Amino acid sequence: MKFFLDTADLDEIKEAASWGALAGVTTNPTLYSRIGGKLDDFHNHIARICEIVDGPVSAESVAMTRDEIVSDGRELAAIAPNVVVKIPTMVEGLAACRTLADEGIRVNMTLCFTVPQAILAARAGARYISPFVGRFDDISEDGLSQLENVVTAINNYDYSENTVNHEQVEIIAASIRSANHVTQAALMGADIATVPFNVLKKMIQHPLTDRGLESFLKDWEKVANA
Repeated sequence: MKFFLDTADLDEIKEAASWGALAGVTTNPTLYSRIGGKLDDFHNHIARICEIVDGPVSAESVAMTRDEIVSDGRELAAIAPNVVVKIPTMVEGLAACRTLADEGIRVNMTLCFTVPQAILAARAGARYISPFVGRFDDISEDGLSQLENVVTAINNYDYSENTVNHEQVEIIAASIRSANHVTQAALMGADIATVPFNVLKKMIQHPLTDRGLESFLKDWEKVANA
């Protein structure tokens, strides 16, 4: 499993990248607004993220018609070679995905919740598909089971003939709220988990690790003072 950071915060990205485990970044309008982002600086901000991260950086179009999404996608893809255009899973999004993929622009289809949506996205040429987990939990449904269904269904078939450079479609477990979400996504075979920085930090934490470290340090102190 690969880890993407779900954020627009440059400091978080720099810190996570320093750990050596970061494979990419996903952003969206909500995350950009949380850092006080300005419309006229959006492209420059994505460029700064791409300077920090070598892997895929998802930048989302907020247009609603296929022609406008395609126009947005072309502009976003021109920012840096590792930009992936993020498009909502809807009819206009599917049409735009097909056009962009045919032009050699990689697409991440987001706001995916069902197997049929995922299959349509794969057929439309999506390089990445992002099923949401936490938002199902928010309405008291099992987001992990929905994710597992998507992973199984997509892995049943080969969609590489539809994608840019005939790459395999990868499933991004999105809307991740906990380390357990990551664990379960990994066990079911999701290719990527995109996680907020606070979840990424919790993934490395365990009370037994802390207790063991404390014990080791105390024992070493005894050695040093012997």
